[in-house]
Amino acid sequence: MHKASLILLEKGEIYVKKYDIKGMSCAACSSRVQKAVAEIDGVLSCSVNLLTNSMVVDGDVPSDIIIEAVKKAGYSAEEAFAKKSPKSKELNTLKSKGLGISFCISLILLAVLMYISMGHGMWNAPLPQFVSNKPFLLGIIQMIFSASIMVINRRFFINGFKGLFHLAPNMDTLVAIGSLSAFMYSFVLLILMSFTSNSAIMHQYLHGLYFESAAMVLTLVTLGKFLESRAKGKTTNAIKALMELSPDTAVIIRDGHEISVPVEVVTVGDVFVLRPGNKIPVDGVIIEGISTVDESLLTGESIPVEKREGDSVSSATINRSGVIKCQATRVGEDTTLAQIIKIVDDASATKAPIAQTADKVAGVFVPAVMLIALVTFTVWLIIGKTFGFSLARAISVLVISCPCALGLATPVAIMVGNGIGAKNGVLFKNATALENLSKVKTVALDKTGTVTNGNPSVIDVITADCVSLDELLLAAASIEANSEHPLAKAVSEYCKGKGISPQKIVDFEDIPGSGISGLLNESRIYAGNLSYVGKKSKVPQNIIDHSINNSSKGQTPLFFANESDFLGVIFVSDAIREDSRDAISMLNSMGITTIIISGDNERTTAAVCEQAGVNSYYAEIKPQEKERIIRDMQKSGLVCMVGDGINDAPALTRADIGIAIGSGTDIAIEAADVVIIKNRLSDVVSAIKISRAVRRNIRENLFWAFAYNIIGIPLAAGAFITLLGWELNPMFGAAAMSVSSFLVVTNALRLNFLNFNKDKKQKEMKAMKNEKTIYITGMMCMHCEARVKQLLEGIKGVESADVSHEKGTAVITFKNDIKDSAIKKVIEDNGYKVTLIQ
Repeated sequence: MHKASLILLEKGEIYVKKYDIKGMSCAACSSRVQKAVAEIDGVLSCSVNLLTNSMVVDGDVPSDIIIEAVKKAGYSAEEAFAKKSPKSKELNTLKSKGLGISFCISLILLAVLMYISMGHGMWNAPLPQFVSNKPFLLGIIQMIFSASIMVINRRFFINGFKGLFHLAPNMDTLVAIGSLSAFMYSFVLLILMSFTSNSAIMHQYLHGLYFESAAMVLTLVTLGKFLESRAKGKTTNAIKALMELSPDTAVIIRDGHEISVPVEVVTVGDVFVLRPGNKIPVDGVIIEGISTVDESLLTGESIPVEKREGDSVSSATINRSGVIKCQATRVGEDTTLAQIIKIVDDASATKAPIAQTADKVAGVFVPAVMLIALVTFTVWLIIGKTFGFSLARAISVLVISCPCALGLATPVAIMVGNGIGAKNGVLFKNATALENLSKVKTVALDKTGTVTNGNPSVIDVITADCVSLDELLLAAASIEANSEHPLAKAVSEYCKGKGISPQKIVDFEDIPGSGISGLLNESRIYAGNLSYVGKKSKVPQNIIDHSINNSSKGQTPLFFANESDFLGVIFVSDAIREDSRDAISMLNSMGITTIIISGDNERTTAAVCEQAGVNSYYAEIKPQEKERIIRDMQKSGLVCMVGDGINDAPALTRADIGIAIGSGTDIAIEAADVVIIKNRLSDVVSAIKISRAVRRNIRENLFWAFAYNIIGIPLAAGAFITLLGWELNPMFGAAAMSVSSFLVVTNALRLNFLNFNKDKKQKEMKAMKNEKTIYITGMMCMHCEARVKQLLEGIKGVESADVSHEKGTAVITFKNDIKDSAIKKVIEDNGYKVTLIQ
């Protein structure tokens, strides 16, 4: 888990910088900023996110040049740092509250204005005596109320005209021009009213005023911004929740005493104490005690994980039982939690390919709308309509247009999708991966450590004639001690259990995909597959037949020989993961072809394929050949590669989407586009489901954004007046624009209600109720395992027992509850010691 979350997004290393942008209000703004920065020499790529008001720049360009370019475009920027101010959340809340206050005050003033203009003017609602039948005074009062609302919402005019002066008009420009046009037209009528004493003409001017429209547009747009701000705040709830997971204090040991200190002062090497219920403050390793740790807040894993001395623990997880002492290994921004937050945050700042069309439209949207409004005004005047009627149609075009919906369609869905992934133990490194994973046609799987557990064990040993077991095991222990392969580790552990210590090997050589060799006491030892060792020594036919038979059962034969003689074969088996069969079955049912690519022999690979339900396989593949196979697969569609080892890195990079399993090597995780925190193949299924849901949501948002503007702008311009008699008042246009952005954000929030792991968690909870884990000391070898297994399965009610002398544990599954004392007595009566039962 820890490796998976500790690989940073360093594609551009120090050249990738993130900036906070201020002043953006719509997609036209983000498009303007992105274009301005992208034109700077040395900038390789630039991505501006309207949702988070942030920008990621890749290129060796000084920050002051970037900031100056943004400033010239009409906005402000500052470099964002990894550790944000603790007040950032409060500032966002204050912004939302500020919009809410502005709306409430505007609404109160608007209610009075509407009563005067519409209530009295259209329905003869009563007014105080001093203003009754005084049209000029009523006009002055309307102007005062309208001007007050314009002052309260002056940010639209400041930002709008600022953008216009920089030749970068935005949504605020449309609102400002629309509202100001209505106000100025009404102001002119009010001046004309002052030059006449004719009551009929004055009342005619009074009915032609649009002060209420100017005020209504601003009030409704402010309401839309307020609702949008609240909804956008919810899209970042996943990151906020992660940031709040870490405790504020830690109990550390200083001079032999326990003291509580702020978590910020904990340093690497400090020893901290955890009691049941405590949140773990920083990453560390247990140096004393046994407990279970709830990692569900980080990984989505509902079952607490057993931890004992030497095991690692992660910040923000919860100690459920037992008192343990841990030594801090990673603190501050280096912790698991901090790195997960960084990955999710950085991924949310990137753009998905599907957003490119919307970005292109947004770049020309506002100027196009202003042109349409001008044409609308001119055409209605030419065909004989009044100035007021023509102006109303132009204002309607300006205020109904909504570039915000286009700009928010993609980032809100990406943000929510990344949050869902983080909560379920899936980290998407960028938006491209989140989108493209939904289109994958083939999933290629590494065998060892991905489909299988990655913890192989020795099943059988056969020596050649005239070769003793100790002679074979000495050669095997010595040569395999120099290899990092999981099968080598299994052989080493087995030899250690037999009391065989490895001797020094010189001139060690590793032939990837074939085997290894080295000098032991001046005699060269060879170890590897049949084709490799068979070239060095003659392998007896009966050994070959035996290996063929065992390989068909999923066992991998490792052959050993020296310069003169064949020594023997050791059979190693790596059981498939508990969830592999279900996960692969679900992938197949989703219309995805599953393929195993393995360096193991064909019979073993075929046996694992059959057990796991994989469609097909490639066996005896060297690491450098995996990349070629992936390239060939890509001719038939997008390919996803799932792996965990160094030898998978080229294939992970070559694949359209690379997924690294959490227990994998740093190189594999860094090469991948998606990281599965836990060692579960089923989370690959969850990742694809999340991707498909997000892509579907983005398409829905973009459809709404485009459809709204395609229908709304002609309607506002009056295109349907002659045909259907539909005429849109500017006030209703402003209301429609306000709702459009809110609907886009709300639609993205629906993703939060999708439960991608419901069935899995139900199975886990059921399993948790019927399992007990027993910690046992005294087991030394596989014979001990077999003995303890026999003892436990002999207890009435026990269905099965999974025993490991390496872990010192036994996990029993039972139907009816069994007393811990009965379990302890059976084990300890046979010479073993029970330290804990959970």
